[in-house]
Amino acid sequence: MKRNVLIIGAGGVAQVAAHKCAQNNDVLGDIHIASRTVSKCEAIIQSIHEKKSLKTEGVLKAHAVDGMDTAAVAALIRETGVQIVINVGSAFLNMSVLEACLETGVAYMDTAIHEDPAKICETPPWYGNYEWKRRDRCAAAGVTAILGVGFDPGVVNSYARLAVDQYMDEVTSIDIVDINAGSHGKWFATNFDPEINFREFTGTVYSWQNGAWQSNKMFEVGKVWDLPVVGEQKAYMTGHDEVHSLSANYPQADVRFWMGFGDHYINVFTVLNNLGLLSEQPVLTAEGQEVVPLKVVKAVLPDPSSLAPDYTGKTCIGDLVKGVKDGQEVEVFVYNVADHKEAFNEVGSQGISYTAGVPPVAAAMLIANGTWDTGTMVNVEELDPKPFLTILDDIGLPTRVRVGNTDKAWNA
Repeated sequence: MKRNVLIIGAGGVAQVAAHKCAQNNDVLGDIHIASRTVSKCEAIIQSIHEKKSLKTEGVLKAHAVDGMDTAAVAALIRETGVQIVINVGSAFLNMSVLEACLETGVAYMDTAIHEDPAKICETPPWYGNYEWKRRDRCAAAGVTAILGVGFDPGVVNSYARLAVDQYMDEVTSIDIVDINAGSHGKWFATNFDPEINFREFTGTVYSWQNGAWQSNKMFEVGKVWDLPVVGEQKAYMTGHDEVHSLSANYPQADVRFWMGFGDHYINVFTVLNNLGLLSEQPVLTAEGQEVVPLKVVKAVLPDPSSLAPDYTGKTCIGDLVKGVKDGQEVEVFVYNVADHKEAFNEVGSQGISYTAGVPPVAAAMLIANGTWDTGTMVNVEELDPKPFLTILDDIGLPTRVRVGNTDKAWNA
């Protein structure tokens, strides 16, 4: 049994993960939180005490570490004696943190595909550019590495596996739909790190259709989805992490990702992009100072963690999965609905952070009890979804299934 957890990162998602680890520290043991800015980690710890999230007495400690420094992360792992690392920092950190886990032999997980800060939208499948190149090393070292175990990617990968296993003989399409029907009250803001947010949408939109990679431009393909609780919502086909593993594990199916955007977001994004302000390439100002336009935009936008107190409304994220059962066409929608205000009241974060921060803790609990301690690198759809969804039901993200006009619990 593995115990003691190191959380890398100190943003909104890390705050949720830390609270959930604290609520389950009878299973997970000591909790350590590390970031370049130790005061942010200390603020999360203060929040845990204020919300009385600790289930039992135990270690809850903040540390300063540069997540890009593999040696420093490895040293912190050894110092703290942790056996599970939850990386919820920037996607730029993935490879350095994974290397530290390989060096020390501890379990690793993240919530997004690794990104090189100097590159945007690399050749698909994206996991093949970095993570999967280390799969053999994980197996040789017996290191458990669970990739992309946030909500999307993560829970939606489990939803796809559940739908295929439980309702189909053959899968023909997987459409992941992510709708945030909430309001933060700001003129413009992104729900997570603006730099990562904008980078997602300035490259090619890749989907897997007809057995091959297809490409589109951002906001080129849109449709209206009629979803539980949030109703009719416009969403656009977008390039996203889970498409790149689901297409490898279900190559016979079309795999697409759809994200909801309002007209205001699209207008602001388009202007910024057309002006070159979303570029990751440095430019010189008239005064000879080198700046990265995207980082300047990030600096002037609200910190996503500051949105939580005034956020209202709900999210709906799920998978519409189509296939064949007993010779008949079938389709199911597996989904979760989360509430921004409820998330804030419980852990002090908004719903987007909540949906991303709870799943890695459920995965950590499954590593701790041995269920998901694979001793190798896996994507979430390669694992049995039932124990994962069972824990998520218990700790804040219940799963529902719509078959036809009937909505029910996934395990009903």
